[in-house]
Amino acid sequence: MQTNFTPEQLKDPAVARSNQILRTCVHCGFCTATCPTYQVLGDELDSPRGRIYLIKDMLEAGRPADARTVKHIDRCLSCLSCMTTCPSGVHYMHLVDHARAHIEKTYRRPPMERALRSVLAAILPYPRRFRMALRAARLGKPFAGLMPAQLRAMLAFAPSRLPASSPLDRPQVFPADGGRRKRVALLTGCAQRVLDTEINTATIRLLTRHGCEVVVAEGMSCCGALVHHMGREDDARGAAARNVRAWMREVRAGGLDAIVVNTSGCGTMVKDYGHLFADGTLAEDAATVAGLARDVSEVMAELGVTPTEDVGGLRVAYHAACSLQHGQQVRTAPKTLLKAAGFEVVEPRDSHLCCGSAGTYNLLQPEIAGKLRERKVATIEETAPQVVAAGNIGCMVQIGSGTALPVVHTAQLLDWATGGPRPAALAVP
Repeated sequence: MQTNFTPEQLKDPAVARSNQILRTCVHCGFCTATCPTYQVLGDELDSPRGRIYLIKDMLEAGRPADARTVKHIDRCLSCLSCMTTCPSGVHYMHLVDHARAHIEKTYRRPPMERALRSVLAAILPYPRRFRMALRAARLGKPFAGLMPAQLRAMLAFAPSRLPASSPLDRPQVFPADGGRRKRVALLTGCAQRVLDTEINTATIRLLTRHGCEVVVAEGMSCCGALVHHMGREDDARGAAARNVRAWMREVRAGGLDAIVVNTSGCGTMVKDYGHLFADGTLAEDAATVAGLARDVSEVMAELGVTPTEDVGGLRVAYHAACSLQHGQQVRTAPKTLLKAAGFEVVEPRDSHLCCGSAGTYNLLQPEIAGKLRERKVATIEETAPQVVAAGNIGCMVQIGSGTALPVVHTAQLLDWATGGPRPAALAVP
């Protein structure tokens, strides 16, 4: 793609990076075949190729974002399926992230929309605030019919019960069982710590049982992904910087073999910290942290699993989270591990398509997200599974809201197969 940025514009590192990405695109349109929003909406501007043209025009003109551009960029899931499909290697993620940051700086959203996004940014990354908000949401559920669509969507996802806060999420060290094979840090997350505390608990059991000393680092916070995808770059860098400093203290104190992430949306973000801080004083440390980041399935693939429990060949539909299969290019490890642990693994058709969760997308774009959830649930239920496994809490909540099937984290199934308790969602009545 030909671009026409001025030499002055290209002095901005973000513009220079976007220019490189735009010039990689050859207009082939392969991305349209795997873009979920294009399949649902059928609008060229709701495809990666269409959005690339909008972003190019906006950035080249150096103008504030307009309502038309904002509408189509907001509709992007950032599922990154287009990056898996693209034969030219267009790094769409960095391009759309730049566009969102530009929109946040230059576009004045309507008051209600602005307020909603501010509330989400102020609550979701903070477990205590999020827990309080979910408790308040339960009181508002009887009045959901009187509220706007986005508020109704938020109330719909509020669970009827919340697990108690887990003491395992506090800064501490969990020793390895037997001889230590690895020393790893665990990102405990923010929303996950509130919605399903058992995921971290099962992950810690799984890792320590397989010879990992697990560190929950002092000073660790949200990974920054939620605000990053809303274009709030300063907030995202602030959260990421806290994590870089917290984990580098552990690297320098006792060394780390990996930083384990069991929420794949967070994993994609942490693995990109090197890019986020490429031009700052934290560049070297951020690159080190990004290089250490691993999904829990990647670490377990290195360690290997030997099942000790008979899981009865339970039929598991594996849902490939977009942030794992497209964002991190981790596709086979979770399925291979589940099979090795004694489960029968089935994969739904169109597994490359998003379920509609996408961070805050199902709250900000509930109509499109609902259509994608219906499609995803239908393809899962076609496989007649006994349980659904996924590696991302957002996907688990999104899919779970549309099916009666139990939905659990892959780590929970691996923990059960290797000596842990049967997941509560699979408890025999």
